[in-house]
Amino acid sequence: MKTLALEAVSKTYSIYASPGDRLRELASFPRRTYHRDFWALRDVSFAVESGEVFCVIGENGAGKSTLLQLVAGILEPTAGSVTRAGHVSALLELGAGFDPEFTGRDNVYLNGAICGFSGREIDAKFQQVQDFSEIGEFMNRPLKTYSSGMVVRLAFAVAIHADPEILLVDEALSVGDAYFRQKCMRKVHELRSKGITILFVSHAIADVAAIGDRTLWLDHGRVRELGDTETVVAKYLDAMARKDAAYVESRRSLDHQETLPLSPAPVDRLPNVDHRSGDGRARVTGIALLDDTGEPVAQLQPSSRMIVRIAVRADASIRRPVVGFTLRNHLGFDFSGTDTSRENTELPELKAGEVLAVDFHMNLPGLYPAIFSFSPAVADGVFEPCAMCDWIDNAVTVQMASGAERVYGYTHVPCRIELNTKLSGSASPEVIP
Repeated sequence: MKTLALEAVSKTYSIYASPGDRLRELASFPRRTYHRDFWALRDVSFAVESGEVFCVIGENGAGKSTLLQLVAGILEPTAGSVTRAGHVSALLELGAGFDPEFTGRDNVYLNGAICGFSGREIDAKFQQVQDFSEIGEFMNRPLKTYSSGMVVRLAFAVAIHADPEILLVDEALSVGDAYFRQKCMRKVHELRSKGITILFVSHAIADVAAIGDRTLWLDHGRVRELGDTETVVAKYLDAMARKDAAYVESRRSLDHQETLPLSPAPVDRLPNVDHRSGDGRARVTGIALLDDTGEPVAQLQPSSRMIVRIAVRADASIRRPVVGFTLRNHLGFDFSGTDTSRENTELPELKAGEVLAVDFHMNLPGLYPAIFSFSPAVADGVFEPCAMCDWIDNAVTVQMASGAERVYGYTHVPCRIELNTKLSGSASPEVIP
């Protein structure tokens, strides 16, 4: 059963060069216009089934948030129609609908009243909201004293306990800690099993790949691709990699600067930051995925050689810098990882302001075709949370291509085969204990 359908939906905004132009247009209506039309969405159509996790991806400014606001009923479309079957609960922005002067408890009751619940109904749900959010005594403190992560905990807990038929989530989970994000993902699967429709917008491609049944790729307000998540995400990442390669080439031609001896590919960009942690004494400033010739790669190839280049900058003296990364699979599990200490490479001391780039030369095994992400980090002394200077979740996400040979399970372990015993007739092989 379809719980949500958009038919040829478009949304336009009037853009004025100055506030005075708006008044001039009102005064001359309808003889003259002083604005230009900006189309945030153009002719978007799709339908979502009950119990489906429908993801929306795209670059900043692609129209993702506008789309969710139309679905939530906050905005009305300029053209087309939006059909909803059931109650909509939305988690669109960090703390949207919350009053910073109110306590967490007060905000739960405020949002419950906005959703149409009586005081008695909110009383019955309050303990569930409090238990899921896990913010403890802060429930009775003003929201303005909360960290961004605590606001997300409370907002998500309220949204999922509002008995929605359609749940809208827009980027909010990106500021949550790893534990709570995993808890939310489990809740998403639970809601889906109950037939609740989930519309999920995120730049965290690993999350999209892990939970999405279908995915819509928006590009400048138009539908670029719509289909199964694996296919759409692969095309999106390929396009982003090609765009990044073009950016690198333009920078190279403009700057005319020498970079690292191996390759002109710079590492001054962080394509994505889902979550960042550490004491800040040093920071990861860039990461690049390169082939064995030093050129940027758009896709990983199984059973091939590649380079993971990580650049870091010290903001304070780091006596024993350790640089490394974690390789995460499409389900959000840490698949593999390494660091300079693990590889028996001692890096020189970094003084404040100094920059260092480290190349990890890898021989990739035969891996199954899926989405993988790289999370780079820099630490002081040991590659442990207690000594972490900077850690970035999912800084680069990339598709693993299909290899020539099929992979069973997660990876292929090379084997050498020998014929140990030749059997003849019906004789049974001797079993040696």
